[in-house]
Amino acid sequence: MNAQQPIRVLLADDQRLVRSAFAMLVDTAPDMEVVGEAGTGRQAVELARSARADLVVMDIRMPDLDGIEATQRIAADEDMAGVKVLVLTTYDTDEYVIDALRAGASGFLVKDTRPAALLEAIRTIAAGEALLSPGPTSRLIARVLRAPRADIPAGFVSNGLAVLSVRERQVLTLVARGLNNAEVGDVLGLSPLTAKTHVSRIMGKLCARDRVQLVIAAYEAGLVTPGAVPGVPPAGGGGGGGAYSS
Repeated sequence: MNAQQPIRVLLADDQRLVRSAFAMLVDTAPDMEVVGEAGTGRQAVELARSARADLVVMDIRMPDLDGIEATQRIAADEDMAGVKVLVLTTYDTDEYVIDALRAGASGFLVKDTRPAALLEAIRTIAAGEALLSPGPTSRLIARVLRAPRADIPAGFVSNGLAVLSVRERQVLTLVARGLNNAEVGDVLGLSPLTAKTHVSRIMGKLCARDRVQLVIAAYEAGLVTPGAVPGVPPAGGGGGGGAYSS
């Protein structure tokens, strides 16, 4: 994302008041602009393409086409390969969030989050970083991952972590714990650029679309467990969480 170009944001929510409130908030940020509003999932897909949005703030529960299906259609469309999706959830009641992440969303946010946090989430996802961080977000992911698997993009590897080296497993474990490239580098004694290179290679080996899918892969393979805390992963990189289990 060019720092001189504002982030083009599309707001998708079936409640007009919610969209208006988000629009006013986004328009206060000098580095982003609202390029459209959608009241249904189908409208969100159409506008994401026609308005050339960089990022869609997507509600899960919408008429006509829900946010999960809308996200899947955006992610599957080669013409919208650069469009990222930030999914909104009500946290305690939405059990669909992992389906949205597997469908191609780049992260999610609870609806009652602080306004400043929404803007920061938009910036984080637009920059290609992971929104998933330690705390309630990671706990929700870990909880929902216990549910039956939903369809995931063709080729995405979640259990074949044997293709990763020991170092790559260490990096993957830290990414799943919510650390960014610089933090991963600090923990492992690597430069941020080297950490970023490792992350890119891991994504390629696992056929992952983005860092969110890396988090999913790490949880499903047992590299990390709920309640884990950041630290240096075991050298063996074995499953079950190892020293990460609390």
